[in-house]
Amino acid sequence: MPMKAIWIAQKGGPEVLELRELERPKAAAGEVLIRVKAAGLNRSDIYSRTSMAYGTDESKIPGLEVSGIIESCGPGVTRWQAGDAVCALVNGGGYAEYVTVPAGQCLPLPKGWSLEEAATLPETVLTVWSNVFRTCRLQAGENFLVHGGSSGIGITAIQLGVAFGAQVYTTAGTDEKCRWCEALGAKKAVNYKTQDFEAEWRDTGIDVILDMTGGDFTLKNLRLLREEGRMCYINSMRGKQALIDIGVVMNRRLVITGSMLKPRDTAFKSALTADVEAHVWPVIEKGAMKPVIFRVFPLAAAAEAQQLMEDGSHIGKILLRMY
Repeated sequence: MPMKAIWIAQKGGPEVLELRELERPKAAAGEVLIRVKAAGLNRSDIYSRTSMAYGTDESKIPGLEVSGIIESCGPGVTRWQAGDAVCALVNGGGYAEYVTVPAGQCLPLPKGWSLEEAATLPETVLTVWSNVFRTCRLQAGENFLVHGGSSGIGITAIQLGVAFGAQVYTTAGTDEKCRWCEALGAKKAVNYKTQDFEAEWRDTGIDVILDMTGGDFTLKNLRLLREEGRMCYINSMRGKQALIDIGVVMNRRLVITGSMLKPRDTAFKSALTADVEAHVWPVIEKGAMKPVIFRVFPLAAAAEAQQLMEDGSHIGKILLRMY
């Protein structure tokens, strides 16, 4: 049976995204087929479009997080059944009316969240939990800096950091975004375009940094970390190359790491999903996080939605709605 989906026709700008009618996928063993309600946009979707980092037909349909209703279950799936409402981390293919996903990468909707709101959660929550709490071991009472506080990742990191008892600091590109981040729970937000965030927090002593900038911010970040500080990269929007002061790393016993969630295998993603359901979902259901949706586009307007993300003027998540 056919479905509508967004197809990356070739490497290029948003205009290469085409709305096509494709064959509906079928759930294989261990998978579920989801009738998608909404799909969240992420920077990785833009990378898929602007690079040649895709080769299979599935990866030519962008989208890494969705919410919707399970249409059918493949052999071996025991937890879920047709009709269940879920949100899910998918392996590509989210900009479509239907998508298949390993059953272990599905989550029930948090109590009080709508289907559409739940589409904002999987990629951001799993990324923050994996990097900030599991890898960097952020603890209550520690100082946590996240760059890009008004982004989807930033909003999630601020809210979860506060929920688990950390003092959260952040950067953003306008004064308006900074004040918004502070209203969300950040102790202090700095406009990195007009202020020197290193000078602002030189005496603060940062324990954990979640960085999506790289480039020229690298040395500043390292100098802000106190002894035993940890920094994790999840992107390098200011450049992949950076000089570091090895002496600072040695003297303070710093840990520098990084990760990408998209290429990890099903076993890792499923285990991470289970960990998030056990430790983060109860916190979300107690009201520690609220959905922040900037704008919702129809599926056919995916190019316009990605252009908005690239422009960077938004605060919060951008979604595509299927129905």
